[in-house]
Amino acid sequence: MSPVFVRRLELPVSAEVAFAWHERSGAFERLSPPWQTVRVIERTGGIRDGARVTLDLGAPLGRWALEHHGYQEGRVFRDRQISGPFARYAHTHTFEPHGERCVLEDRIEFEPPFPPFGRLGTGLIEAQFDALFAWRHRVTRLDLARLVARDGRAFTVGITGASGMIGRELAAYLSTQGVRVKRFVRRAARGPQEIAWDPARGTLDPADLVDVDAVVHLAGAGVADAPWTEARKRELVDSRVLSTQLLARTLAGMPLGPRVLVSTSAIGWYGDRAEEALDESSGPGTGFLAELGQAWEHAADPAAAAGVRVVHPRIGVVLWPPGGALPRLLLATKLGAGGPLGSGRQWWSWITLHDLLDVLVRAVDDATLSGPINAVAPEPVRQHDFARALGRVMHRPSFAPAPAFALHALLGRAMADQMLLASQKLTPNVLVQRAHAYRDPLLEPALAALLGRVRGEGA
Repeated sequence: MSPVFVRRLELPVSAEVAFAWHERSGAFERLSPPWQTVRVIERTGGIRDGARVTLDLGAPLGRWALEHHGYQEGRVFRDRQISGPFARYAHTHTFEPHGERCVLEDRIEFEPPFPPFGRLGTGLIEAQFDALFAWRHRVTRLDLARLVARDGRAFTVGITGASGMIGRELAAYLSTQGVRVKRFVRRAARGPQEIAWDPARGTLDPADLVDVDAVVHLAGAGVADAPWTEARKRELVDSRVLSTQLLARTLAGMPLGPRVLVSTSAIGWYGDRAEEALDESSGPGTGFLAELGQAWEHAADPAAAAGVRVVHPRIGVVLWPPGGALPRLLLATKLGAGGPLGSGRQWWSWITLHDLLDVLVRAVDDATLSGPINAVAPEPVRQHDFARALGRVMHRPSFAPAPAFALHALLGRAMADQMLLASQKLTPNVLVQRAHAYRDPLLEPALAALLGRVRGEGA
């Protein structure tokens, strides 16, 4: 008899609503655990009978092809392995109505790929399933709890920088929320879901924005992607300021179209402030990143002057295993070199990617928000405490320091001082005053969830 893995979860919505969430574009991306490297090679259809998806699981597992069957609208869908690492794999998703709520049951019948390993192989697979469904069920429960009732009205959000880490995840999140997403692209548009623009040349057709309700502006060259030569600094400034100016001018001149511009910024705006407690009422800092942040935010002024609601989320250190700062910190910790950076006493203001997405969506939907909001978790930590927390989660030592002089030699003094050694002790007062609910308010539990170190339904 094949082993069976079962996990059940009570959800705060009806079976029909939960089922519809799973059927929308973006659900697969939302449910994919961030600690696993999985690439979609091909996908046809959604979850209805005959739909298929082929995944690249990486070495040594290779490709995994699945086919959907047994679709019962609002109640059941199934997928089974066509080819891949298992001797047999069949997954049934069942939605059991319980009044205005429902229970989701995930039931997997499988046979390990290597029968000679017997119970050992089965136990290892079940441990992986346990971590996977702890993550999936947590995301499902929290996403459904945050569904926004839009009274059946179509709502469209345009996203610049949609191919980046934050943009891709935001597009998936909005899609599962029933929002239509339009991606800005720097080439000819390939359909109605794309908007062509060229910030360097200042070209953007207002007609492409008439049916867009809000724009989330994420575009900008990566601050940590290359050394800060004078040419690179100009590129960092231009990629943010020119694109923001173009959006602001275009929206300001439109009597109809987007009335919300969520134009992101960064906590570098505050500069290095040592032990000073900072919130949105604090003044700007000094240094290249502070000057960049100020120019970036001011570039949106024409839109605000024309009556567009402009919000500037000042984003902290974003935690997400596939990208940003965390992969580099993970590698150092795995190698036993994950200790303090410099003195380690500098304050780091951080936020998980999923919490950041919630902040961005709230900025779109909450008419009371305008101006700067600190997109950070409510509890900043000293950098040496961050290193220790990551070491504990990964069961690795975290005491080998990286002296400031070594970071200066590796990155250049300005980049090291402003990106790694700067101290920014931020409080998200604007969000706290609105009783914003964080998914990940505390660092160590957040890291454990992101790295698949939580089991069962406690994720």
